[in-house]
Amino acid sequence: MDGQVIAARLPPGLNEKFNDRLDGMVSTPPVPDPAGGHPADGHDAIQVRGARENNLDGVSLDIPKRRLTVFTGVSGSGKSSLVFDTIAAESRRLINETYAAFVQNFMPSQARPDVDALRNLSAAIIVDQERMGGNARSTVGTATDAHTMLRIIFSRLGVPHAGPPFAFSFNRAEGMCPQCEGLGKVPEIDLDELVDRELSLNEGAIKVPGFAVDTWYWQIMAQSGFYDPAVRLKDYTADQWADFLHKPATKVKIGSNSFTYEGLVTKVRRQYLAKDRESMQPQARAFAERAMKLSRCPDCEGARLNPAARAATVAGRTIAECSAMQISDLAEFARGVVDPSVAPVVATLRETLDSMVEIGLGYLSLDRESATLSGGEAQRVKMVRHLGSPLTDVTYVFDEPTAGLHPHDVQRMNELLLRLRDKGNTVLVVEHKPETIAIADHVVDLGPGAGAAGGRLCYSGDLAGLRASGTLTGRFLGHRVGVRQDVRPPRGHLTVEGATLHNLRDVRVDIPLGVLTVVTGVAGSGKSSLIHGYVAGREGVVVADQSPIRGSRRSNPATYTGVLDPIRAAFAKANGVKPGLFSANSEGACPACKGIGLIYTDLAMMAEVASVCEECEGRRFTPKVLSYTLRGRNISEVLAMPVAEAREFFTTGQARTVLDRLAAVGLGYLGLGQPLTTLSGGERQRLKLAINMAKNGTTYVLDEPTTGLHLADVDQLLALLDRLVEEGNSVIVIEHHQAVMAHADWIIDLGPGAGHDGGQVVFSGPPAELVATGTSLTADHLRRYAGS
Repeated sequence: MDGQVIAARLPPGLNEKFNDRLDGMVSTPPVPDPAGGHPADGHDAIQVRGARENNLDGVSLDIPKRRLTVFTGVSGSGKSSLVFDTIAAESRRLINETYAAFVQNFMPSQARPDVDALRNLSAAIIVDQERMGGNARSTVGTATDAHTMLRIIFSRLGVPHAGPPFAFSFNRAEGMCPQCEGLGKVPEIDLDELVDRELSLNEGAIKVPGFAVDTWYWQIMAQSGFYDPAVRLKDYTADQWADFLHKPATKVKIGSNSFTYEGLVTKVRRQYLAKDRESMQPQARAFAERAMKLSRCPDCEGARLNPAARAATVAGRTIAECSAMQISDLAEFARGVVDPSVAPVVATLRETLDSMVEIGLGYLSLDRESATLSGGEAQRVKMVRHLGSPLTDVTYVFDEPTAGLHPHDVQRMNELLLRLRDKGNTVLVVEHKPETIAIADHVVDLGPGAGAAGGRLCYSGDLAGLRASGTLTGRFLGHRVGVRQDVRPPRGHLTVEGATLHNLRDVRVDIPLGVLTVVTGVAGSGKSSLIHGYVAGREGVVVADQSPIRGSRRSNPATYTGVLDPIRAAFAKANGVKPGLFSANSEGACPACKGIGLIYTDLAMMAEVASVCEECEGRRFTPKVLSYTLRGRNISEVLAMPVAEAREFFTTGQARTVLDRLAAVGLGYLGLGQPLTTLSGGERQRLKLAINMAKNGTTYVLDEPTTGLHLADVDQLLALLDRLVEEGNSVIVIEHHQAVMAHADWIIDLGPGAGHDGGQVVFSGPPAELVATGTSLTADHLRRYAGS
């Protein structure tokens, strides 16, 4: 294939990028070792030479194959850029390019990473914490194939016989409940979100956006003649109530004009609930999510299946009952199914279920929707597929596999990582927990700082060498936070009574206010059920979690936090022009790339190429806009600044206030214009926290705020939590990190186990008391941490 002939047909500026991609298809010539020697012979190490992806500063190193390597460093030091965006990305790209061009066109886009050479790569399998999608038809059972095995067993042994395996699938017409179409839930409108029945129309009874008193829709309803607008809704007759809510489109005469009248529910269904939520304005989308409630299907009672599938039993259990069982119980049930016709399937099912119990997921059920899993749970579900895999000599890449795990569960995760390694695989782990760093065969430490201050290789070698290296990670490996003795007195309590959500067992607990409270317990003990189910949503409670932030690749910290508004105003005032010019989403945007700074080109036979826009050279704005400056910097240069640098540039006003909050939550390294889609879960949580920090007298709920934090950064987080408390707030943290537990004023420990073995408060009191008298798993690990 003549690369030059093809390149001549490409858009201007893509020739160089195209040639780079051709270079990646052929063998890379040997590159001298950075130490002056020659590359090692053989294939015992992944050789990285000159990695410059994101903030990496020409990193070169050898990573031993068939070993467990842990990558450490502060948040933003370049760990993910090296492991995921360079090594794993190039492995996947090269595998994709072995497919025919036609097939590649249907595969995910993979650009070539910015690196001089990568040698001795093996196939990379990424096991990350990305949520498993929002499809309501995806469950733990379908994601692990355990439900498929159950369907085969029931199709063979079920009495009465219901048909082949598809007859037990809620995703196929043969097996799904006809009423809910296999979802187990049916949508219904919550009338209390639409109206206040205590009020009349004239008093503003309708709560739907766009139906306020005297608006167009309100006038048609009030003057329709079907009911009196001065009468309270609760006093309507049955006919009036039906006309008010459900009347189909009907012509009505108001004055001399004719208008179309629709009942409120009829109009809301058409206007809000039949539309794609993502295309709605934020206010309309929030209303639609409040108004539409999903309730259990009355026909199948949530089982998702038709009557025939629900009737068949094996050993006295239906497939719906098996799917709803806790996985640890289902594993016991599977051991009792003995029949030669399904013996191989039952053996595979048992192996899968036992793996899930071993990995700390025994408290889940197969009918649990995948979208409801936390990032850590999703990662462990994905891991199940690989534990029994016959594949060997592949590279497994993990992103903080201990996230969301109690110290008791971390040990089991470590054993699983070692099992993968012992099968002859290369295991690369991005991690901060000292317990996982301790089992590494090899450690790679990046830094020394974050963002522009990071991206350099600080250490590469064994654990003993890391401890003696003098790097930030080496110094903090043995760091311990003392157990708080002088706890702050509470200023009241927030009481939860009769909590029964999920596995909670009629829990009653007083959560102290005005102090730092840590809610802990093993994974699946009921922590999230208690706090998110009974505390979040109360007045004055602010939740900062790790869920994705709505937005496109145009969204960035500057737009999300609102700091762009005072920045634009400052530019406008300094230059005597409109603030709108300084928005990359408005009239000041480069017309070629529409303010993104990149041109995305689909080459059809290859992955999509993102090239820097030639018109604006990636600066996103028109030349005219870039000619306007503020203290010598244009808007593009300001958006390229990390938060720490921007704080020095904006020393007063609203911009400085917002930037101070970002720095306080440990995001000083984050670029103002960095796309939100590149942020980790921990970074998203800290960004949300920064936005809400202006509110005093509030209750903050944080979910695993240490996720993604280096050992040295945990001290900064503790200082931030103390600051929030000292400013008059209450802070409730769902957390497993022993440093946070030790620093708390109050600990609420749930357990004693997970699933139906949990759901109880096993301890509530100050951390020193837990260390002294506690008998739970948390108490054991906190004692060990404190050296007691």
